Amino acid sequence: MALIVQKYGGSSLESAERIRAVAERIVATKQAGNDVVVVCSAMGDTTDELLDLAAQVNPTPPAREMDMLLTAGERISNSLVAMAVASFGVDVQSFTGSQAGVITTERHGNARIIEVTPGRVKDAIEEGKVAIVAGFQGVNRDTKDVTTLGRGGSDTTAVALAAALGADECEIYSDVDGVYTADPRIVPDARKLDQLCFEEMLELAASGSKILVLRSVEYARAWNVPMRVRSSYSNDPGTLVAGAMEDIPVEEAVLTGVATDNSEAKITITGIRDSVGEAAKVFRALADSEVNIDMVIQNISNAEDNKTDITFTLPKADGARTLETLRAMQQAEGWDDLSYDDQIGKVSLVGAGMKSPPGVTADFCDALRDAGINIEMITTSEIRITAVVREPDLAEAARAIHTKFELGGDEAAVVYAGTGR
Repeated sequence: MALIVQKYGGSSLESAERIRAVAERIVATKQAGNDVVVVCSAMGDTTDELLDLAAQVNPTPPAREMDMLLTAGERISNSLVAMAVASFGVDVQSFTGSQAGVITTERHGNARIIEVTPGRVKDAIEEGKVAIVAGFQGVNRDTKDVTTLGRGGSDTTAVALAAALGADECEIYSDVDGVYTADPRIVPDARKLDQLCFEEMLELAASGSKILVLRSVEYARAWNVPMRVRSSYSNDPGTLVAGAMEDIPVEEAVLTGVATDNSEAKITITGIRDSVGEAAKVFRALADSEVNIDMVIQNISNAEDNKTDITFTLPKADGARTLETLRAMQQAEGWDDLSYDDQIGKVSLVGAGMKSPPGVTADFCDALRDAGINIEMITTSEIRITAVVREPDLAEAARAIHTKFELGGDEAAVVYAGTGR
């Protein structure tokens, strides 16, 4: 008997018909002799609809009340799935995040999980029940307030529960059959991967792949929780994410795939003094404002005035407050100029197979050149190459790189519900 944690995304729960289909899958897993814990996201576009409703009531709602509102979405789907499972004659019990023991920091809207104490969930499993837990939410131990975990929080809930329960596997169900070599909505011949290691999945998630949220993969790697990405619309075995890069023999290492991200912007500070501590001032100010910085490039200083330029990328959502912070610094620090560009995109090639063979970076650049696409920034790691290009060129860049490295399959990939999540 195995303990399986299953997480179902919003597109898998978007209607009563889909909820009953999910319930059938849960019941089948239970009847196969497994213990089952299920984590549910909100139905379809419920979270977006609640956000829109809140904006109509108050353009700047209190963060605590927003969490009270948004956690309702998962509780609705949670109870409906439990009702559907019960209709098949299977004992079931549903829990909110707090009832399941998901303890978080007190930051509303983007709380972090501190620990999971799933006593009530364990009791339900021991009683032979299917346990269903509302994803995306937890509770702060000190304030006793409910909190939400930010984008993709249900994935993180599922992995955290799997770790706390010692589950054999954490299955993440969406509307695609697994992890592909590229977004199948952009690259039609993207090929499904049977398995990849945690490091490769981390790089894909960090580079814009939407199939798994970065925080959930980080958690799975830290606690060595095998993840399996599957579709709730088919019986395909999906993609297994497990193991370390070091376990892959060099001769068997391959290039995994291409990821794209159009959620970032670029800021350039020109005329900053090229002396000890100047860059530190900039990035300390942004860290204190809780702005996540991604790519950074600093040019060679001008010999005449000992000034240089620094360019970095950051989430578009943080653009306005970052500019406000930097403009407050500009006059005091004597920078020449400050520019903001949100019409960029990142395209990345990921895979353990780029560790040893020479020429991967050259082929990457050749692919973009042959497609007539200019590279504005480029950075590399042991298993990733990322370039910043113009946002309108992003899809073509992904297709060009995917073709150049022969990552495609023989059949068109299927996205059952059209979202890729």
